[in-house]
Amino acid sequence: MRFLLPLLGAFFFVRGAVAGGSDKIYGVNLGSWLVLESWMLPAEWVAMGGETCSDCSTCIATESAFAKAYPDTVDQTFAKHWSTWFTQDHVNQLKSYGINTVRIPLGYWIVEALVDRKTEYYPRGGIKFLINGVKMLRDAGMQVILDHHALPGVQTPGQMFTGNCTSDVQFYTPYNYGRALTWTAVMTTIAHLHPNFESVFAIEAVNEPIMDASKTPDYGDFQKNFVKTIRAVELLLGISIPGHGLDIGVSLNGLNLTSAVSIASASDKSGLFSPEVTKAITFALPILLEMELELGLPGILEIGKAKSRGGNWKALTTNFMDINWQYNDPANPADAAIGPQGYDNHLYYNFGGVADPNPNAYMASICNLTRVQNDAALGNSPLWFGEWAITTNFNATDAFLRDWGDAQKLAYSKGAGWIWWNFRVEQSEQAGDLGRQWSYLEAVERGFMTKDPSQVHDPNVCDKYPMPTPSSSSVSSSTSTSASAPASSSTSMHSSAPTSGSKPSTSAALSTSSESRATSSTAPASSASSSTKA
Repeated sequence: MRFLLPLLGAFFFVRGAVAGGSDKIYGVNLGSWLVLESWMLPAEWVAMGGETCSDCSTCIATESAFAKAYPDTVDQTFAKHWSTWFTQDHVNQLKSYGINTVRIPLGYWIVEALVDRKTEYYPRGGIKFLINGVKMLRDAGMQVILDHHALPGVQTPGQMFTGNCTSDVQFYTPYNYGRALTWTAVMTTIAHLHPNFESVFAIEAVNEPIMDASKTPDYGDFQKNFVKTIRAVELLLGISIPGHGLDIGVSLNGLNLTSAVSIASASDKSGLFSPEVTKAITFALPILLEMELELGLPGILEIGKAKSRGGNWKALTTNFMDINWQYNDPANPADAAIGPQGYDNHLYYNFGGVADPNPNAYMASICNLTRVQNDAALGNSPLWFGEWAITTNFNATDAFLRDWGDAQKLAYSKGAGWIWWNFRVEQSEQAGDLGRQWSYLEAVERGFMTKDPSQVHDPNVCDKYPMPTPSSSSVSSSTSTSASAPASSSTSMHSSAPTSGSKPSTSAALSTSSESRATSSTAPASSASSSTKA
């Protein structure tokens, strides 16, 4: 078994950015900030000019639809949202609650030059808010994951989180793989050169790809090129990769990045500069040059100026959804690793397909979760749970939600830790009681979550739910992680919230929400325990 959790500290916690020196991730997502999901803020969305509907592809329910409907005012409207949805007050509150890691969902349109304005519609100006946001988090001592949440061409059908709710999925093509790699090269460069990004430790390649690997052609090759793109940029900048003596074969001293890429690709001894990677970095350079004033990094392509700026000079952790996210013979992201790499899994029980809709079934399942061990056996370690909540598909008491939160924290802390979806949701009449099970800040305020994230209310909460014997098929099946066959349609992602923008209810009806991230054709048995939000 390749169980790599002991290496976690050496890879990224060693920099000392984690509050309190913890060796576990205790985090939240900044969902609906730079990738807006309208179900999480129904009143604000309608006030902005958006609409609610049962099928998010049929109304103004996403950023793309909004930008297309309001081309003259979209940038100003979203600037107001970006400045208010996540603020210094939220950072202060999260820090006081012991949060040490923040995952920031980003759309490809944060790099505006990648958007084809003739056919694609998104707000502009988000990068300056990202720059300010990561500064606030850096100053608070919180680590950051830059999560490529919404990919060019759309990576998953019918989901708000892709920015464009559509059945026309085009991400898994050479053109859009290339755009995603260029995005990766741009964000890697910024993450290393901009001092505000100093606490960024990881970049996630793709949030929640289609679960059926037969529908994601060449995704394994993309994973390898994603890693190579990050490592190639780091090699050009003079950043060493732990455990890898990568060498271009020539000196790049005194060169700018444009010349360096040309020389490196011609004389490469590292094996990083594949045609796809070289093309992506080549395309990234004029984009970076165009952005240098907005970024406040004049001379951004001059290698000699790089270290004088400050910034982050440690190799980034590359990050993928784990192998068990997909079924039908998926590529193993562990095969792409060069240097530090982490793995992400998302687990929501409220969409069904994981356990029967009652407290005992939920607890028996989570208390015997084997995802960490099973992933480690396939080299997918360290594993963190990058999205989860205390959502249910039955009417849960407050007492159960405390136990449910404890049990999940205990299960996920057997790995590298956890990142709650979401740090907040809207508090309004339209949102109703949405925040009771989705908002981390409310969960702490209501007493469901402990103020110290490393603690639980009841460390013995799972004692009543021992590991079942092989004959106890009902529970063992609910904790299975084999990724071979589809399960029920209720296996879904954080996109499980209704596209209408109405609050996710605690009823079983939520499991069939039109906004659920997976459908019966894409939900594997293993991912019954890896469903996601909205």
